[in-house]
Amino acid sequence: MRILWPLLIISTIAGTATARDYVGPMTEWGVPDFQGVWKHATIMPFERPRELGEKRAYTEAESLKLEVAVQQTFDAANEPLNPDRSAPDVAESLPPLGNYDLFWREDAKFIPTIDSEFRTSAITDPANGRMPERVAGFSERMSERRARRPGRSDGPEGRGLGERCLLNGNFSSPVMRPSIYNSHLQFSQSPGYISITTEMSHDTRIIKIADQHNPAAKAQRKWMGDSIARWEGDTLVVETRYFNNWQSMRGAPAENLTLIESFRRDSHNKMIYGFTVDDPSVFTAQFSGEYALSRINERIYEYACHEGNYGMVGILAGARRLESLGIEP
Repeated sequence: MRILWPLLIISTIAGTATARDYVGPMTEWGVPDFQGVWKHATIMPFERPRELGEKRAYTEAESLKLEVAVQQTFDAANEPLNPDRSAPDVAESLPPLGNYDLFWREDAKFIPTIDSEFRTSAITDPANGRMPERVAGFSERMSERRARRPGRSDGPEGRGLGERCLLNGNFSSPVMRPSIYNSHLQFSQSPGYISITTEMSHDTRIIKIADQHNPAAKAQRKWMGDSIARWEGDTLVVETRYFNNWQSMRGAPAENLTLIESFRRDSHNKMIYGFTVDDPSVFTAQFSGEYALSRINERIYEYACHEGNYGMVGILAGARRLESLGIEP
């Protein structure tokens, strides 16, 4: 199977002079040092808005306009509420930013540059910045798959992975993407290994520097798959396969997916993360893209999810109550 390597490897050659000339720190054992905490944050969408067509990047003025609009949205949502207001209509009960108030949210309000471009989407290949079409028969296969799943309120197995505190945020999908909060990633390295711990759900990927996957990985499939890596100059290239059959990529099953990721330091405070998704059982073609990670001088904290997961108890208890009344949940 032919894999198109993430575009950031190409941009290592074709990037700006600053990126080309930057010499990053090295570990004691002689490989690029990625260690520290990096923040995964941007208002750049994963897929490009359809109306932008093949427009790969905004001008600086266009980017600034978008950033100002996002900041104004947050400022408006942060205005104090009138204590004498009437009850909102059901259709308007959620604020514009959703059901999390700004105490919890830490969304980005900027578009970081990648090779001096203000990208219109993370996906850059294909040229329209969007995921390829699904293969023929995909919808029917998904309908059959859903029919075999437990009911949404039959038990905890029917709820989403985030609701069950199993997987969330950056690693809730094979391609790492920003969350509305807890988008911090801690990179740790030792000879032969690199690990990435995300603050959201406190998941950790352990990546081995190796030429071949663990022979047992195909049978003993993990949530985050089996990852092996190699160094190509200052770029770390990671190949991940063998995701378990509960994992998904944008709603599609990921058990047949091969993910190629790349990491390279672009400057002291910026890392470029690239990805190529290949799954001929789901998509009609491969697709690739990039994100920028920002280095921050902060710690990550434990994501205590199960300890306060009263919503799960309430949902299932409510379903059992409806059943006792003879009402379909």
